[in-house]
Amino acid sequence: MDIVDILIYIHPDLLANQRVKLEETISSSEGIMSVHFSPQHTRELTVAYNPETTSSKTILEQVRLWDREATMVGL
Repeated sequence: MDIVDILIYIHPDLLANQRVKLEETISSSEGIMSVHFSPQHTRELTVAYNPETTSSKTILEQVRLWDREATMVGL
């Protein structure tokens, strides 16, 4: 099984409790291995996933439910 990482920029005004809920929501999705915000850069969300099960597009669509202007920058 391969694991792929992506980096997504979230609006900096997303509240801490919203970031926690976002992490929980994404981590419960099929194929997601880990999800976490950078402690130093709270607008950076890193997601590790199995590309055989889900896609970066699907993950970004889920994140955009929380921040419609979220941007994927890759890793």
